[in-house]
Amino acid sequence: MAIINFGGVEEEVITSEEFPLEKAREVLKDETVVVLGYGVQGPGQAMNLRDNGINVIIGQRDNSKTWDKAVADGFVPGETLFTLEEAARKGTIVQFLLSDAGQVATWPQIKQCLNEGDALYFSHGFSIVYKDQTNIVPPENVDVILVAPKGSGRTVRTNFLDGSGINSSFAVRQDFTGRARERTLALGIAIGSGYLFPTTFENEVYSDLTGERGVLLGCLSGVMEAQYNTLRKHGHSPSEAFNETVEELTQSLIRLVAENGMDFMFANCSTTAQRGALDWAPKFRDAVLPLFDELYERVVSGVETKRVLEANSAPDYREKLQKELDVMHNSEMWRAGAAVRSLRPENR
Repeated sequence: MAIINFGGVEEEVITSEEFPLEKAREVLKDETVVVLGYGVQGPGQAMNLRDNGINVIIGQRDNSKTWDKAVADGFVPGETLFTLEEAARKGTIVQFLLSDAGQVATWPQIKQCLNEGDALYFSHGFSIVYKDQTNIVPPENVDVILVAPKGSGRTVRTNFLDGSGINSSFAVRQDFTGRARERTLALGIAIGSGYLFPTTFENEVYSDLTGERGVLLGCLSGVMEAQYNTLRKHGHSPSEAFNETVEELTQSLIRLVAENGMDFMFANCSTTAQRGALDWAPKFRDAVLPLFDELYERVVSGVETKRVLEANSAPDYREKLQKELDVMHNSEMWRAGAAVRSLRPENR
């Protein structure tokens, strides 16, 4: 491991220098890694494992779009692609990558497929931490481990292909075999993590659910909509409002933040922008801080997970979801965005 100073706090990280791919292959050489679920995280992790020489098979509901996607990605029915229970019985490491609601629905069957010494792997702490809601309690004779990529499943794959990797947290909940940590690190490296940092199942799910509802998705979407609507209310055109709200952020400024941080971005914009941003950033911080306090409390208390399980388990969930997504898709703001994106030089 390496010790890195993060803003004055020293933390442990694992990179491919401390735990090279060759070592990961050696740790996993006698394992059969089963990826259950081929929706969000499954494809990227499974294909990266396969490309890195790990023995991996897929478990997925047959006669589904995701089954067909696995076939299109080169997994062969009866050889490397099976139904959920068939695959789970074949694995020594079972990556439980179904949706949170899907894990709840299938756990009674999957639990029966685990053998002593197997590893049960998660990429989210949801099911374990909120066991009072999910009823997912692993048997005592298996390892229970976590590797959580800090990005979408799509990015897990695209970053792997371009050679950059994506950062992941890792945790060991239960070490039955005495090999849980090395299995976890080997899997983290083999799925293409840029580096790995330790967490707990609790901290992973608390930070993840807060982030998704906050800066990463919910807050970002809401703040963009508020600014866009304010500009439109004062007579700005849709193209101008969208460019000033979204396009300049995604095509220019956020790249400076990614390159060297927010201070670097501030230092590389106009003095007018600098002054305004420095004055207004504390106002936005103070305005939203009470919302983040409320959000974090709802996450820790289980209110948010209860909402997720109830909504996602409803028989008409997908139809209702599509209606909500259609409202966003058909809004003026995001229709304007489609037009703006079509005018980018690379899209013309």
